[in-house]
Amino acid sequence: MSILIVSGTGTDIGKTVATAALAACATGSVAVVKPIQTGVREGEPGDLAEVTRLTGITEVHEFRRYPEPLSPHHAARDSGLPELTDGEAVLRIVDLANQFDNVIVEGAGGLLVPYDNDTRWTLVDLAHELEAPVMVVTAPGLGTLNHTTLTVERLHEESLELAGIMLGSWPREPDLAMRYGIVDIRRLCGRSELAGVLPAGMSAMRDFTEQARAALAPEWGGTFDWQAFRAAQQI
Repeated sequence: MSILIVSGTGTDIGKTVATAALAACATGSVAVVKPIQTGVREGEPGDLAEVTRLTGITEVHEFRRYPEPLSPHHAARDSGLPELTDGEAVLRIVDLANQFDNVIVEGAGGLLVPYDNDTRWTLVDLAHELEAPVMVVTAPGLGTLNHTTLTVERLHEESLELAGIMLGSWPREPDLAMRYGIVDIRRLCGRSELAGVLPAGMSAMRDFTEQARAALAPEWGGTFDWQAFRAAQQI
């Protein structure tokens, strides 16, 4: 049983593409979970539809959906629809983990976003209960080092395993702050390389799986070479 939680330093930083890339390169059977989808109405395609489009994986599971583009607890309250408890989320994810070799869980927003209004459980609680490592997706650019460091430090404080750090969208022409910042982000991993650096616009590329392999480190089924990347970026 292998469960991986994908979180981020915020919203709109490439978590869904990162989740799809990890799923595309995983060995064995894969199920992808989005515990709560917000900002999407019934019948509209959400993040899991994008994962299926990019990877062809159809074992995708969404537990709750709320129409307003808010944090899960506010979106649930605004909608008046039933909330998702951490107990239900854990049971359903464990059930999937007993059926599939890999279960990848994409969170909403950042690590500490509340998922309900009663217990205000977060991905930290879910990771503890599932005993699952957390992949942190972050963005390049000025200011990202602070957000990434705070997220990684919270994982360490909680004695949770950091699976790795991924750059969710690396531009074709990065600026100076991005090129210097990625070196500091890599040091936060506590290992010799990042888990991956995904190119900007990756979701529009026809050869998504091939691009995913090139962007992920060998540990995650890819061929990404940190030293070669660093040399190419002239860092």
